[in-house]
Amino acid sequence: MNATRITRVAWLSFAAACSQAPTPDGTPQALVESALMPTFTIRGEPVARPSLAERMAELEVPGVSIAVLVDGEIAWAEGYGLADVESGRPVTPSTLFQAASISKPVAALAALRLVESGRVELDGDVNAYLTSWQVPENGFTEEAPVTLRGILTHRAGLTVWGFPGYGPDEAVPDGPGVLDGGGNTDPVRAYKAPGDSWRYSGGGYTVMQQLVADVNGKPFAAVMREEVLDPIGMVRSTYEQPIPAERQDDIATGYRPNGERVPGGWHTYPEQAAAGLWTTPSELALYAREMQRAWKDESASVLGEALARATLTPDEDDWGLGPAISEDGERFQHGGSNQGFRSTFAAYIDGDDGVFVMTNSDSGSQLASEIATTVAHAYGWSGPLSDEKVPVEVPAEVRERYVGTYVASELGAEYRFELDRRGLALRPGAGRGVLWPLSDSSFFDPDSGREAHFSGDGDEMTVRVGSIVAIRR
Repeated sequence: MNATRITRVAWLSFAAACSQAPTPDGTPQALVESALMPTFTIRGEPVARPSLAERMAELEVPGVSIAVLVDGEIAWAEGYGLADVESGRPVTPSTLFQAASISKPVAALAALRLVESGRVELDGDVNAYLTSWQVPENGFTEEAPVTLRGILTHRAGLTVWGFPGYGPDEAVPDGPGVLDGGGNTDPVRAYKAPGDSWRYSGGGYTVMQQLVADVNGKPFAAVMREEVLDPIGMVRSTYEQPIPAERQDDIATGYRPNGERVPGGWHTYPEQAAAGLWTTPSELALYAREMQRAWKDESASVLGEALARATLTPDEDDWGLGPAISEDGERFQHGGSNQGFRSTFAAYIDGDDGVFVMTNSDSGSQLASEIATTVAHAYGWSGPLSDEKVPVEVPAEVRERYVGTYVASELGAEYRFELDRRGLALRPGAGRGVLWPLSDSSFFDPDSGREAHFSGDGDEMTVRVGSIVAIRR
């Protein structure tokens, strides 16, 4: 067996071998283990219900950790597969994973505590509180200031949507170094009027990280430990980057979609607030439970009721002060994507339930979403649910409007759409696939369910895929 890659048969055997004793039939946990639900179905197409081990093998995801919150208590938490393929170390409920962007809603609590104590104004100019670095002024900041509210809801007009992290042999900048472009990403700057519109920005959360450190006069990880993690009970979790050697006894190694190990095992993220949390699903459940209790005025360990309600109240973009809010307004949620790690969670706002899933693979997003969907179905929750896609026939002359090359400048990526027999074909370099039409201007990938929405006309044509917007050149 290769030291850095394992065959699909090996994934299946490892996943089966590393699960715990058989779960009693008929329980929600047994349903997750035996018959996963898809995140979407296509009307008229058969629906597959693979086991968790089969799906892990198919996607080459070595390890998964799951926790389920029911009536305010962790109903069950389980690890499946391998935390580290090379050593054969299994995933346990205490294995730490990189939370990636799920770091953001947890980190937001440190900034909100400053608001609650009156030390920072939610709608004040962040430059009034930053001492070690300032958001450079330009024509956009003259129109409106960058505020903490804008940062937390991704409406601050700031650049840099995400971060690749740093490998074992790369120099790691400090926070101000990241913000000024001294690492492997562009500098964080206002590129449109703050408050004008939504655009996901990890750069904004790095500004918030610096503000929290400056106002408290302490490193961000230390503030998170004292002000948020310990009060909630997240005693194993940490924002320390790199994670100290003494904490590496039970952490997951990250893997690529082809099963290869991330060099060094994981990347370091000085962008701690945006991507730096190491945690477990069970401790993420404690974060969610704390927010649920604060919402109901049953706890003030971190936030009081008023600010907790503001945090979980959606704005016009279905975003709270940190977490995303489901379209039906019932759940707060977030996903995470770091090098070698993919995770998701969804928890009820006015309730006591939630599901939390972490994986150690770049191909784990789909699996995590399928697990969350299956858990919701098993408990009879309102979501997340499978989405039914209903393909329609769209004339070729209509689909031809969207043919061309689209550029997502911030990602440095190009998407080439061509006419296909049924819909649109996506060609290299961004990848290859066929999109089926949902309407005259919306299409979806029948393999992943991801949707592409076109708008505009002529030279102004754009395509939006999730939070990514690309313009036809």
